[in-house]
Amino acid sequence: MLESCQNAQERWGGVHKLIDRWLQERTQLIKAFDDLGETPEALAADRKTLQTFCEVLVDYVSAGHFGIYDQLTSEAKAFEDERGLEFAKTIYPRLDAITEKLLAFDEYCDKGDCSDMKVIMEKLKGVGGLMHERFELEDCLIEVLHTAHKQDDAVQA
Repeated sequence: MLESCQNAQERWGGVHKLIDRWLQERTQLIKAFDDLGETPEALAADRKTLQTFCEVLVDYVSAGHFGIYDQLTSEAKAFEDERGLEFAKTIYPRLDAITEKLLAFDEYCDKGDCSDMKVIMEKLKGVGGLMHERFELEDCLIEVLHTAHKQDDAVQA
């Protein structure tokens, strides 16, 4: 996962400082996920890593929904990028569904329901899959908007 994150930073790192910071937060999220360990015993031995992961997860998800997605939509509108806006309309509902599931995991842990580390490890497998899908969808969204706007800039020059 970390490698694909680095590729995204290389491809779109200069698009916008907000996206740069967000991609850095993605790297932090992946690291926090990797730090959780691979066994229930490892997770039970250091519960702070689970708390840190949940905090970084909520920050990343919030930045996407309350900053980046709005920014990308505004940018597409500014460039009159109908193709990008239509594409965003198809992706945002899935991103919303993934967000709800990721936040439900955080809420599950927040309520103190995370005493059974075997259950948490199973839930984390699902969370990892959702994060991977989310990153791919976000990368597609950035690529479609960036490519369209880069072409517009070249035509205007």
